[in-house]
Amino acid sequence: MRKLFNYFRHRHDAALLLGALLLLIVALFNPKIPIKRDIYSYMFVTDISQSMNVIDKTLNGKPATRIAFTQDTLHKLVGELPCGTNVSIGLFAGVSIAALYTPIEVCENFDAINDTIDHLDWRTAWSGNSRVRNSMPNLARTIRSFPEPAQVVFFTDGEEAPKLHVFNTQDLTAFQGGEGWLFVGIGGDKGSPIPKLDEHNQLIGYWSGESFAMQPGIAQISEANIGVRDDNVAGGESDRYMSKLEDAYLTTLAKEVSGYYVRGDSVQDVLSAMKKQKPARRDKAGYEIRFILAGLAGAFFILAYMPKHPVKELTSQWRTFLNRRRMARSPTQPNA
Repeated sequence: MRKLFNYFRHRHDAALLLGALLLLIVALFNPKIPIKRDIYSYMFVTDISQSMNVIDKTLNGKPATRIAFTQDTLHKLVGELPCGTNVSIGLFAGVSIAALYTPIEVCENFDAINDTIDHLDWRTAWSGNSRVRNSMPNLARTIRSFPEPAQVVFFTDGEEAPKLHVFNTQDLTAFQGGEGWLFVGIGGDKGSPIPKLDEHNQLIGYWSGESFAMQPGIAQISEANIGVRDDNVAGGESDRYMSKLEDAYLTTLAKEVSGYYVRGDSVQDVLSAMKKQKPARRDKAGYEIRFILAGLAGAFFILAYMPKHPVKELTSQWRTFLNRRRMARSPTQPNA
């Protein structure tokens, strides 16, 4: 052991290479050190109602549906979130929110989360209606059922189907949901028809304006039957229902529940808005140090092949270079 110690003491290059190897071996086990930091937990709620099938967005220069644009945005957001962040995916239709799972760590479950996003589909909806306002209390109950708090990021076009009326507008004055929810508006400013698709996702027509009409009489205040969408298909351009992003409505709704609103046109805008949201909690979490260890290993490797006294070595080489240059410029002595 003593001979080995003396060997490495006199051979700094071998000692540095051994140190680099040991650091890389430790980095393979992905060690973490516990530090106290803010823990962020999100529930990404996605509107899967039929208005999200409207084609008024663009992806890679091609027309895209609102739901396809939402999927692309979610993929990019998940890729930007730091390790240690917890994410859940929820679906919205009718007045209900369905959480597909409680928040899970984004790095360890990266593939599973992205696979969930890939399979978001309007055909999984359990209701033909879309009542964003009335879903707020249900969303709050869903969040309270989680093992730990989570912030909401709600992706929707804000389409209320049927349209709000004095009889079906829920009062949110006493709303007891979570503070700081973020509504992300998806859609265009210009009205576009809502396609009616069959179970094979094939276009069979467009929803008519009558599909969004209120039922008459007592149906307007019936909790079970209020605003059931009919099955009409528009026959021409004039009777199609035109859907657009409800910017002003979502802004007002966000204020009523003490939240925020941002257009979803830019991923960076959504990320900036998410930074305003409070963390779920502050607790000790593992901080990965494998990149630090790998960086130190690289530095050791470089130092192993550097001269023992680099300054003296460089100075000596510089002087040698200057002397050779001076000798090359001096005139040749004539023969006697």
